[in-house]
Amino acid sequence: MELNPIYEINKLQDQLPLSVVQDLHKRIADWLSSGGNYDDPYMFQQLRYAQLVARRVRNG
Repeated sequence: MELNPIYEINKLQDQLPLSVVQDLHKRIADWLSSGGNYDDPYMFQQLRYAQLVARRVRNG
């Protein structure tokens, strides 16, 4: 099964500050509306950012 970065980011939402969630949603919407795909490298970059922020929130 192929990893879907949007799904993975959505699973992390409750671990992220609201401002980060809003920023990610805007970036994703802008990317997709400009012709990008959910499985483009840019989307995986956004997932890595969400994972990093979630990890930092958990670890204080």
